[in-house]
Amino acid sequence: MLDENDAPTDLTQLAVPQVGLLAATGDPFQPYRLLDAAGASIPAADAYFAELVACGRPATTQRSYGMDLLRWFRFLAALGVDWAQATQIEARDFCRWLQVTPKPQRPHWRRPEDLPVRQRPSTPNTLTGKAPPGPRYAPSTVAHAESVLRAFYDFHLELGTGPMVNPFPLKRGARRGRIEAHHNPLEPFGKTRRGRYRPKLTERAPRMISDEAFDQLFAKLSTHRDRALVAFYVSSGVRASELLSSTVGDADPGRVGESAGCLTPPKPSRASCRCPTGAAVTAPIGSWPT
Repeated sequence: MLDENDAPTDLTQLAVPQVGLLAATGDPFQPYRLLDAAGASIPAADAYFAELVACGRPATTQRSYGMDLLRWFRFLAALGVDWAQATQIEARDFCRWLQVTPKPQRPHWRRPEDLPVRQRPSTPNTLTGKAPPGPRYAPSTVAHAESVLRAFYDFHLELGTGPMVNPFPLKRGARRGRIEAHHNPLEPFGKTRRGRYRPKLTERAPRMISDEAFDQLFAKLSTHRDRALVAFYVSSGVRASELLSSTVGDADPGRVGESAGCLTPPKPSRASCRCPTGAAVTAPIGSWPT
């Protein structure tokens, strides 16, 4: 027989206050700090952020993790439960609440003059096909929050702080240890869901512009140099973040053809650029007319 404490929370009557803040510090040793309703730092989050820095996670990752922690601590504040006293019941109700509740209605911090998300038109972008953000949290956001919070409590379990059992359990029947630890390399990896409350994610087709739109873009380029650069960007296959983070120092003409990821050119007048992932790509160099 279920105890009254194990019964699901009536989330329709739950008001989660927008208290607390994820504040940027400008400190490279701790780029972000999670603050409670009184403006005081949360020591449990500070310890986890220090762990992320030690593991080499960039500041953008720490901000993403911090937003998930902020939603969790706000939810616990609405329930009147301390983070160290949270159980599987609170974790289950949090995942329920996150999948159903509308997102807070507020303007974007970069564009405060724009309409809030729930007041924008819901038509996809006619050029890229990208759908606008919906009124509720996306399944990928819920899955990310579940993974972050499970790792947060795993970290405190190792330290001996927090609850004795992780509130975010593994799926029923999951074995301990790393998934696919003894995977046969000749067989494809199977789809596994590690967290019990992790929602299923649908595979999305890669977004791209049409061939006609690319031809229009290419026709608007005014110089051979720009056309060569765009052709290099498209044919190299590297990510946009890799292209944006590449610098002049990444160019290494002496390593042409040495890397397995190098695109072998038909002409010798090529320069190799080693991207942040380690793969080398090539592009023609010389006297480009401007």
